[in-house]
Amino acid sequence: MNLIEKLTEIRTFEPSKIDEALQNRKPGQLPRDRNIMVIACDHPARGALGAGGDPMAMASREEVLERCVEALSRPGVDGFLGTADMIEDLALLGALEGKLVWGSMNRAGLQGASFEMDDRFNCYDAQGIVDSKLDGGKMLTRINLEDANTAATLEASANAIDELNARKVMAMVEPFISNWVDGRIVNDLSTDAVIKSIAIASGLGRSSAYTWLKLPCVDNMERVMEATTLPSLILGGEVPENPDQALEGWASALKLPNVKGLVIGRSLLFPGDGDVAKAVDNATELL
Repeated sequence: MNLIEKLTEIRTFEPSKIDEALQNRKPGQLPRDRNIMVIACDHPARGALGAGGDPMAMASREEVLERCVEALSRPGVDGFLGTADMIEDLALLGALEGKLVWGSMNRAGLQGASFEMDDRFNCYDAQGIVDSKLDGGKMLTRINLEDANTAATLEASANAIDELNARKVMAMVEPFISNWVDGRIVNDLSTDAVIKSIAIASGLGRSSAYTWLKLPCVDNMERVMEATTLPSLILGGEVPENPDQALEGWASALKLPNVKGLVIGRSLLFPGDGDVAKAVDNATELL
Protein backbone atom coordinates (compact mmCIF):
# COMPACT_ATOMS: atom_id res chain seq x y z
CA MET A 1 0.00 0.00 0.00
CA ASN A 2 1.53 3.34 -1.04
CA LEU A 3 1.34 6.48 1.09
CA ILE A 4 -1.56 8.04 -0.79
CA GLU A 5 -3.62 4.87 -0.47
CA LYS A 6 -2.77 4.49 3.22
CA LEU A 7 -3.50 8.10 4.14
CA THR A 8 -6.65 8.36 2.04
CA GLU A 9 -8.01 5.24 3.73
CA ILE A 10 -7.54 6.86 7.15
CA ARG A 11 -8.98 10.18 6.01
CA THR A 12 -12.02 8.46 4.51
CA PHE A 13 -12.97 6.07 7.29
CA GLU A 14 -11.10 7.17 10.44
CA PRO A 15 -10.51 10.95 10.26
CA SER A 16 -10.46 11.16 14.06
CA LYS A 17 -7.04 9.49 13.91
CA ILE A 18 -5.62 12.78 12.63
CA ASP A 19 -6.34 14.60 15.88
CA GLU A 20 -5.26 11.55 17.88
CA ALA A 21 -1.90 11.54 16.08
CA LEU A 22 -1.39 15.24 16.79
CA GLN A 23 -2.45 15.02 20.44
CA ASN A 24 -0.41 11.91 21.21
CA ARG A 25 2.81 12.64 19.35
CA LYS A 26 5.99 13.22 21.33
CA PRO A 27 6.77 16.97 21.32
CA GLY A 28 10.08 18.46 20.27
CA GLN A 29 12.42 20.57 22.37
CA LEU A 30 14.32 23.71 21.43
CA PRO A 31 17.99 22.88 22.07
CA ARG A 32 20.07 25.38 24.04
CA ASP A 33 23.49 24.12 23.01
CA ARG A 34 23.25 24.37 19.21
CA ASN A 35 21.33 25.88 16.32
CA ILE A 36 18.28 24.12 14.90
CA MET A 37 17.40 22.60 11.53
CA VAL A 38 13.81 22.83 10.29
CA ILE A 39 12.46 21.28 7.09
CA ALA A 40 9.92 23.52 5.33
CA CYS A 41 7.25 22.36 2.92
CA ASP A 42 4.43 24.88 2.63
CA HIS A 43 5.13 25.99 -0.94
CA PRO A 44 2.50 23.78 -2.66
CA ALA A 45 -0.37 25.52 -0.84
CA ARG A 46 0.62 28.79 -2.55
CA GLY A 47 0.65 27.09 -5.95
CA ALA A 48 4.46 27.15 -5.96
CA LEU A 49 5.21 23.60 -7.14
CA GLY A 50 8.54 24.26 -8.81
CA ALA A 51 11.99 23.24 -7.65
CA GLY A 52 15.18 23.68 -9.62
CA GLY A 53 14.31 23.69 -13.31
CA ASP A 54 11.11 21.66 -12.97
CA PRO A 55 7.98 23.82 -12.56
CA MET A 56 5.96 20.77 -11.38
CA ALA A 57 8.59 19.09 -9.20
CA MET A 58 6.28 19.00 -6.17
CA ALA A 59 3.17 17.82 -8.03
CA SER A 60 3.27 14.27 -6.62
CA ARG A 61 2.17 14.26 -2.98
CA GLU A 62 3.53 10.69 -2.71
CA GLU A 63 7.00 11.87 -3.68
CA VAL A 64 6.86 15.03 -1.55
CA LEU A 65 5.87 13.02 1.52
CA GLU A 66 8.58 10.43 0.91
CA ARG A 67 11.19 13.17 0.66
CA CYS A 68 9.89 14.89 3.81
CA VAL A 69 9.92 11.62 5.75
CA GLU A 70 13.50 10.94 4.65
CA ALA A 71 14.63 14.45 5.53
CA LEU A 72 12.95 14.35 8.96
CA SER A 73 14.59 11.01 9.74
CA ARG A 74 18.12 12.36 9.39
CA PRO A 75 20.17 13.06 12.56
CA GLY A 76 20.15 16.69 13.64
CA VAL A 77 16.80 17.62 12.08
CA ASP A 78 14.71 19.31 14.76
CA GLY A 79 11.45 20.28 13.15
CA PHE A 80 9.03 20.84 10.31
CA LEU A 81 7.08 23.78 8.90
CA GLY A 82 4.02 23.25 6.74
CA THR A 83 0.30 23.62 6.14
CA ALA A 84 -2.28 21.47 7.93
CA ASP A 85 -2.54 18.88 5.17
CA MET A 86 1.21 18.22 5.22
CA ILE A 87 1.47 18.27 9.02
CA GLU A 88 -1.46 15.90 9.41
CA ASP A 89 -0.13 13.44 6.82
CA LEU A 90 3.31 13.43 8.43
CA ALA A 91 1.81 13.06 11.92
CA LEU A 92 -0.16 10.02 10.74
CA LEU A 93 3.07 8.58 9.34
CA GLY A 94 4.86 9.11 12.67
CA ALA A 95 7.44 11.39 11.03
CA LEU A 96 6.89 14.27 13.49
CA GLU A 97 7.64 12.36 16.69
CA GLY A 98 9.99 14.40 18.85
CA LYS A 99 9.97 17.30 16.38
CA LEU A 100 9.19 20.99 16.73
CA VAL A 101 6.35 21.89 14.36
CA TRP A 102 5.21 25.24 12.97
CA GLY A 103 1.99 25.79 11.05
CA SER A 104 1.92 28.02 7.98
CA MET A 105 -0.79 30.66 8.40
CA ASN A 106 -1.20 32.54 5.10
CA ARG A 107 -1.01 31.09 1.59
CA ALA A 108 -3.64 33.23 -0.18
CA GLY A 109 -1.09 35.23 -2.19
CA LEU A 110 -0.86 32.57 -4.88
CA GLN A 111 2.27 32.55 -6.99
CA GLY A 112 1.68 34.43 -10.24
CA ALA A 113 -1.81 35.65 -9.32
CA SER A 114 -3.03 39.19 -9.95
CA PHE A 115 -3.92 39.24 -6.24
CA GLU A 116 -0.56 37.86 -5.06
CA MET A 117 0.03 40.80 -2.73
CA ASP A 118 -3.39 40.31 -1.11
CA ASP A 119 -1.87 37.72 1.19
CA ARG A 120 -4.82 36.94 3.43
CA PHE A 121 -4.62 34.41 6.25
CA ASN A 122 -6.32 31.26 5.00
CA CYS A 123 -4.53 28.35 6.69
CA TYR A 124 -3.82 27.89 10.41
CA ASP A 125 -5.03 30.43 12.92
CA ALA A 126 -3.56 30.81 16.41
CA GLN A 127 -6.22 28.66 18.09
CA GLY A 128 -5.75 25.90 15.53
CA ILE A 129 -2.01 25.92 16.16
CA VAL A 130 -2.53 25.54 19.91
CA ASP A 131 -5.28 22.93 19.49
CA SER A 132 -2.96 20.84 17.29
CA LYS A 133 -0.14 21.17 19.85
CA LEU A 134 2.17 22.93 17.41
CA ASP A 135 5.04 25.16 18.48
CA GLY A 136 4.08 28.27 16.58
CA GLY A 137 2.80 29.87 13.42
CA LYS A 138 4.67 31.19 10.42
CA MET A 139 3.48 34.14 8.35
CA LEU A 140 4.80 35.39 5.02
CA THR A 141 4.79 39.20 5.24
CA ARG A 142 5.64 40.77 1.91
CA ILE A 143 5.86 44.56 1.84
CA ASN A 144 5.21 46.32 -1.46
CA LEU A 145 5.32 50.10 -1.16
CA GLU A 146 3.43 50.49 -4.44
CA ASP A 147 0.62 48.04 -3.66
CA ALA A 148 -2.16 49.06 -1.28
CA ASN A 149 -2.82 45.42 -0.34
CA THR A 150 0.34 45.58 1.77
CA ALA A 151 -1.52 47.49 4.49
CA ALA A 152 -4.00 44.64 4.96
CA THR A 153 -1.19 42.07 5.05
CA LEU A 154 0.68 44.03 7.72
CA GLU A 155 -2.50 44.36 9.79
CA ALA A 156 -3.24 40.64 9.46
CA SER A 157 0.32 39.75 10.47
CA ALA A 158 0.12 42.04 13.50
CA ASN A 159 -3.17 40.46 14.56
CA ALA A 160 -1.70 36.96 14.19
CA ILE A 161 1.34 37.95 16.25
CA ASP A 162 -0.96 39.27 18.99
CA GLU A 163 -3.04 36.07 18.98
CA LEU A 164 0.03 33.81 19.11
CA ASN A 165 1.66 35.98 21.78
CA ALA A 166 -1.46 35.73 23.95
CA ARG A 167 -1.12 31.93 23.78
CA LYS A 168 2.65 32.09 24.41
CA VAL A 169 3.66 30.33 21.21
CA MET A 170 6.12 31.51 18.60
CA ALA A 171 5.22 33.85 15.75
CA MET A 172 7.68 33.21 12.92
CA VAL A 173 7.54 36.24 10.61
CA GLU A 174 9.04 36.00 7.11
CA PRO A 175 9.35 39.57 5.77
CA PHE A 176 10.38 40.72 2.30
CA ILE A 177 10.41 43.99 0.42
CA SER A 178 8.60 42.94 -2.78
CA ASN A 179 7.95 44.63 -6.11
CA TRP A 180 5.87 44.04 -9.22
CA VAL A 181 8.28 43.29 -12.11
CA ASP A 182 6.79 42.46 -15.52
CA GLY A 183 3.53 41.35 -13.94
CA ARG A 184 4.98 39.14 -11.20
CA ILE A 185 6.16 39.63 -7.64
CA VAL A 186 9.92 39.66 -7.11
CA ASN A 187 11.49 39.87 -3.65
CA ASP A 188 14.27 42.44 -3.26
CA LEU A 189 17.23 40.56 -1.77
CA SER A 190 19.56 43.52 -1.51
CA THR A 191 21.14 44.15 1.89
CA ASP A 192 19.29 47.43 2.46
CA ALA A 193 15.92 45.95 1.47
CA VAL A 194 16.27 43.04 3.90
CA ILE A 195 17.26 45.44 6.69
CA LYS A 196 14.18 47.59 5.96
CA SER A 197 11.93 44.51 6.01
CA ILE A 198 13.37 43.48 9.38
CA ALA A 199 12.73 46.92 10.86
CA ILE A 200 9.09 46.85 9.72
CA ALA A 201 8.40 43.25 10.77
CA SER A 202 10.03 43.63 14.18
CA GLY A 203 7.58 46.37 15.16
CA LEU A 204 4.38 44.46 14.36
CA GLY A 205 1.96 43.58 17.16
CA ARG A 206 1.45 44.71 20.74
CA SER A 207 4.43 42.63 21.88
CA SER A 208 7.42 40.99 20.21
CA ALA A 209 8.12 38.64 23.12
CA TYR A 210 7.37 35.50 21.08
CA THR A 211 8.37 36.82 17.64
CA TRP A 212 11.14 35.18 15.61
CA LEU A 213 12.19 36.14 12.09
CA LYS A 214 12.70 33.92 9.03
CA LEU A 215 15.19 35.67 6.75
CA PRO A 216 17.01 35.10 3.46
CA CYS A 217 20.77 34.69 3.37
CA VAL A 218 22.04 37.71 1.45
CA ASP A 219 25.21 39.77 1.11
CA ASN A 220 26.56 41.45 4.25
CA MET A 221 24.69 39.27 6.76
CA GLU A 222 26.70 40.80 9.61
CA ARG A 223 25.15 44.17 8.76
CA VAL A 224 21.73 42.65 8.16
CA MET A 225 21.59 40.97 11.54
CA GLU A 226 22.61 44.16 13.32
CA ALA A 227 19.06 45.34 12.54
CA THR A 228 17.33 43.20 15.20
CA THR A 229 17.55 41.53 18.58
CA LEU A 230 14.89 39.00 17.58
CA PRO A 231 15.96 35.36 17.23
CA SER A 232 16.18 34.56 13.54
CA LEU A 233 16.22 31.52 11.28
CA ILE A 234 17.79 31.53 7.82
CA LEU A 235 15.68 30.29 4.92
CA GLY A 236 16.95 28.31 1.95
CA GLY A 237 15.05 29.85 -0.95
CA GLU A 238 15.28 28.41 -4.45
CA VAL A 239 17.33 25.31 -5.20
CA PRO A 240 20.85 26.75 -5.61
CA GLU A 241 22.89 26.19 -8.75
CA ASN A 242 25.97 25.95 -6.54
CA PRO A 243 25.10 23.97 -3.36
CA ASP A 244 28.58 24.46 -1.88
CA GLN A 245 28.25 28.22 -2.16
CA ALA A 246 24.86 28.07 -0.45
CA LEU A 247 26.35 26.01 2.38
CA GLU A 248 29.13 28.57 2.81
CA GLY A 249 26.58 31.37 3.08
CA TRP A 250 24.51 29.48 5.66
CA ALA A 251 27.62 28.61 7.66
CA SER A 252 28.68 32.26 7.77
CA ALA A 253 25.22 33.40 8.88
CA LEU A 254 25.06 30.76 11.62
CA LYS A 255 28.07 32.35 13.33
CA LEU A 256 26.04 35.46 14.14
CA PRO A 257 24.61 35.59 17.69
CA ASN A 258 20.95 36.19 16.80
CA VAL A 259 20.85 33.51 14.08
CA LYS A 260 19.46 30.39 15.74
CA GLY A 261 19.20 27.94 12.86
CA LEU A 262 18.04 27.10 9.35
CA VAL A 263 14.60 26.62 7.78
CA ILE A 264 15.23 24.91 4.46
CA GLY A 265 12.73 23.50 1.99
CA ARG A 266 13.30 22.86 -1.69
CA SER A 267 17.10 23.12 -1.43
CA LEU A 268 17.12 19.97 0.72
CA LEU A 269 13.99 18.19 -0.48
CA PHE A 270 14.80 18.57 -4.18
CA PRO A 271 18.60 18.91 -4.43
CA GLY A 272 20.17 18.95 -7.85
CA ASP A 273 21.63 15.46 -7.50
CA GLY A 274 18.42 14.04 -6.02
CA ASP A 275 20.11 12.81 -2.84
CA VAL A 276 17.93 14.13 -0.02
CA ALA A 277 19.84 12.40 2.78
CA LYS A 278 23.20 13.81 1.66
CA ALA A 279 21.80 17.32 1.23
CA VAL A 280 20.25 17.26 4.71
CA ASP A 281 23.36 15.79 6.33
CA ASN A 282 25.58 18.44 4.70
CA ALA A 283 23.33 21.18 6.09
CA THR A 284 23.04 19.73 9.61
CA GLU A 285 26.84 19.52 9.84
CA LEU A 286 26.84 23.33 9.85
CA LEU A 287 24.90 23.40 13.12
